[in-house]
Amino acid sequence: MYGRTLLRRTRQTGSGRRRVAAGSAGAVAVAALIAGTVTAPVASASAPHSKGASSHDREAVGAAIAAAKAAKHGIDWKDCPADWGFAQPIQCGYVTVPLDYAKPFGKQIKLAVDRAASTGTKGERQGALVYNPGGPGGSGMRFPTRVTTKNPLWTKTSKAYDFVGFDPRGVGHSAPISCIDPQEFVKAPKADPVPDSEADKRAQRKLAKEYADGCYERSGEMLPYMTTPNTARDLDVIRAALGEKKLNYLGVSYGTYLGAVYGTLFPGHVRRMIVDSVVNPEKSNIWYQANLNQDIAFEGRWKDWQDWVAKNDATFHLGTTRAAVQKQWETLRAAAKKNPIGGVVGPAELIGFFQSAPYYDSSWVPVAQVWSKYVAGDTQALVDAAAPDLSDTAGNASSENGNAVYTAVECADAKWPTSWSKWDRDNTELNKKYPFMTWANAWMNLPCATWKTKQQTPTDVKTGKGLPSVLIVQSERDAATPYEGAVELHKRFKGSRLITEKDAGSHGVTGLTNPCINDRVDTYLLTGQVDSKDVTCTPHATPKP
Repeated sequence: MYGRTLLRRTRQTGSGRRRVAAGSAGAVAVAALIAGTVTAPVASASAPHSKGASSHDREAVGAAIAAAKAAKHGIDWKDCPADWGFAQPIQCGYVTVPLDYAKPFGKQIKLAVDRAASTGTKGERQGALVYNPGGPGGSGMRFPTRVTTKNPLWTKTSKAYDFVGFDPRGVGHSAPISCIDPQEFVKAPKADPVPDSEADKRAQRKLAKEYADGCYERSGEMLPYMTTPNTARDLDVIRAALGEKKLNYLGVSYGTYLGAVYGTLFPGHVRRMIVDSVVNPEKSNIWYQANLNQDIAFEGRWKDWQDWVAKNDATFHLGTTRAAVQKQWETLRAAAKKNPIGGVVGPAELIGFFQSAPYYDSSWVPVAQVWSKYVAGDTQALVDAAAPDLSDTAGNASSENGNAVYTAVECADAKWPTSWSKWDRDNTELNKKYPFMTWANAWMNLPCATWKTKQQTPTDVKTGKGLPSVLIVQSERDAATPYEGAVELHKRFKGSRLITEKDAGSHGVTGLTNPCINDRVDTYLLTGQVDSKDVTCTPHATPKP
């Protein structure tokens, strides 16, 4: 989701790089699929090009052809390559998919997948559970480690399911794309995202166009096909390669949009689906408006965190009121703008680090601790936390790749405004009340205004024949994927159930300890049962200093 992508974002152009996760100050997930493709016949080679067939029809037939081929070949599971970082018993393999589903016999790409086998008896096994963490641009390959590390939240479901992760097209080990040299991508300090003048805006616009041009130059062949519907088709091919008649799926952040699009395109292929921290799938929301809405939500969650910091002033010494904590933030920001901390941490880098607090409750304590140390005179802790590590070439390449995929998918999924005056007007107005993420998010997404390949029309997410009850999980004050997204998907997927975590705002609810939610997730995955009506849960425990 969204999540990690956001964090990488702030290291991109003169502003910040984004995530989810879901992850713009949070790129939102994309989800619009075409109903009925599930039953598309496996046609002859010429069928996808038959006269008068729409692009979507050809892609539906192409997806059926690719899935049939994958079902026949399966996955050649082996020990994972040593440099992938996944030890036995996790296994790795590849699934082959068409770059362009309208041409299923044309260029093919390989998608990396991995799995940890179910831990229960043969009688307990219910198939594979496939995971996407968001982004766009996030890798799901760590998902099987929830089994091997014996994560207590997942011990029951891991008895019933193989846990399967994958790198979506363009990500990691799956035909990775790139837009800029990774070392250049992370170089710091970047320019302050908040412009002081028209000259600052012109400089950022230049950077955004150069980034878009770099994507085309380095990865142009892939860009037209880096869409959420294509990733949904990939997901169906993976399902077939796993030998599964129907898909069991867990998607977080942008992974919820991927799930929504899959459920629309392949409603009869869904067995169980959980979507957690939901992107609003309304066509008009994808993606320009989604990012503006994030700016508003991030400001609210930023204030929640400031209230908590103030409440724990005895520990952090950053102020006893929200206003006092905000003043400390403005003082820090101004100091970093005048003289980047350690020569490398300016306002853009600060946002890249601090945005994780409104994103995830798990970041509340560590971010406050680093800030507290800085105020007490320890600047090195902040430099270590917020500055890029130029020696980490593998990590930097991963960050650049994630940002490239984020940009490519959001730019390809939908048509973006090309008028700078609209961007300028909308973000100038938003920044007056919601300054924390607005301009950083704008610059991160601005490459879409000068994108060089075709931009699609988002899928009309809706219920199709055969779609079972989908379980929707959402915290009420989520910053990256505002609550309205869960409500909208709930309306569109008939028979779905919504679990709301009230008075909470962490992104990625199913990974947190809250028995009211955890027990229902287990019950749904193990039995398919949902509550007779929607459920509101009290919040998980607030972090303790």
